[in-house]
Amino acid sequence: MELIDYLRTHFLTREQLLAACATDTAHLDAFAAAGTMPAPSYRLRVRIDCASFFGDHAETHALDWFAKGDVEWLRMLLEGEPDPYARFAARYRAALDALPLRGLEATDAHLRSEWQHFLAGTYGLCTRTGLPEDIAAKELAIHVIRTLTDDGRPLDAGERERLAEARDLLDRASSPFAPHERARSSRARYGLK
Repeated sequence: MELIDYLRTHFLTREQLLAACATDTAHLDAFAAAGTMPAPSYRLRVRIDCASFFGDHAETHALDWFAKGDVEWLRMLLEGEPDPYARFAARYRAALDALPLRGLEATDAHLRSEWQHFLAGTYGLCTRTGLPEDIAAKELAIHVIRTLTDDGRPLDAGERERLAEARDLLDRASSPFAPHERARSSRARYGLK
């Protein structure tokens, strides 16, 4: 049940997302089909086997869990955002510009790739909000950490300080991850708790 507790704490069910945005499944599904709304970050297929005085019972359910930041994104779509990708790219670039660390270039190819991961629900799983600002912060932090550590050479004082800044940024942007994912997560890979 640790996974269910994690999901209840950090994510919204489809029904909670729809209620928070005062909309219905038809709108959400239409945005998903149009390639403008992130998919759920987690999809659970649950089988319940129950035994009671009245006999056995079995049922199955499909439960979708969305990033909490998807509320903001869905509201923007409902308000009629004409170009969601352009909004994503602008927010991503603005987030990079606002961060004190430098080193990641938001090329068109990079942004298109990030957009696809965003739509797949990937960043809802691995960032705190699933929104472009956390995505940019996480990707910049990982880029800086890799740049500083991949060759295995000793770092000077300035590089160690930059590495600490990048790890702090990664910590702030990254989700705590589901229990079964923590060992393979970016947190574990880059030395965070």
